[in-house]
Amino acid sequence: MKALIATEKPFAKEAVDGMNDIFATAGIAVALLEKYTDVQALYDAVADADALIVRSDKVSREVIAAARQLKIVVRAGAGYDNLDLAACTARGITAMNTPGQNANAVAELAVGLMIYAARNSFCPGTGSELKGKKLGVHACGHVGRLVATLAQGFGMEVYAFDPFVPASAITNAGLRVCASVEELYATCRYVSLHIPATEQTKKSIGRRLLSAMPQGGCLINTARKEIIHEDELEAVLRERPDMKYMTDVAPANHAILQASFGARYFATPKKIGAETAEANINAGLAAASQTVRFLTAGDTTFKVN
Repeated sequence: MKALIATEKPFAKEAVDGMNDIFATAGIAVALLEKYTDVQALYDAVADADALIVRSDKVSREVIAAARQLKIVVRAGAGYDNLDLAACTARGITAMNTPGQNANAVAELAVGLMIYAARNSFCPGTGSELKGKKLGVHACGHVGRLVATLAQGFGMEVYAFDPFVPASAITNAGLRVCASVEELYATCRYVSLHIPATEQTKKSIGRRLLSAMPQGGCLINTARKEIIHEDELEAVLRERPDMKYMTDVAPANHAILQASFGARYFATPKKIGAETAEANINAGLAAASQTVRFLTAGDTTFKVN
């Protein structure tokens, strides 16, 4: 059997070395494709692979078609919208992610963006403290729960909304439960987004929710750009000079927002939520371990299709 690690943006050397060790122990050959600039290189490399591990690389219908004997593809990270799940399912290929491996890195960034916003983007002038402020966590997965824990350490009052998590689990974590997404936004000065980009969530964060936020409202997005209704976000920022938007996924209207709203808007130059050495290593090792367990024991834990 053969596993292909295909990454336009490579894993850290420590991660690759660890992945190679995991596969070698299991008797599985490994091929490494890094920094490729032509998708044809991926088509060629995946042709005889039984397993494929990627980061943010697109595993399209065309990639699946080129992978004649592929059995599993693993996205080293939580989000998996770069995988064509329908194409995988049609071919009987198992698709997985590695939930939780990047969670701490993303959570720390979300809190960092809150501090940056509270302190006027580190510009001269009087800022504010996070202590005593209300934070709404929109979705209580791995990242959302860690953001809540970190925020509690700052003395914030943390609220949460997640229709897929039992209310008891939220209250047991010391959080206040909001009965609706509308209540979350109307209650909290800060809202941190941790929802995936699905047909139901795309463009779901717009005027209706943002306009309801209290004075000094600040939206933090370390999830996906697609969940924001960008035109409505721009309109609310124009209508409400007290509002702020901080993100590590720059919107299509980034240049307009940057020119129009100064320190009230900030986007990192690229998506950096998972860009820590620790997250890179954790996700790579988890992807390799999951691949081995699937190929050798049929373990489908973390299957997403």
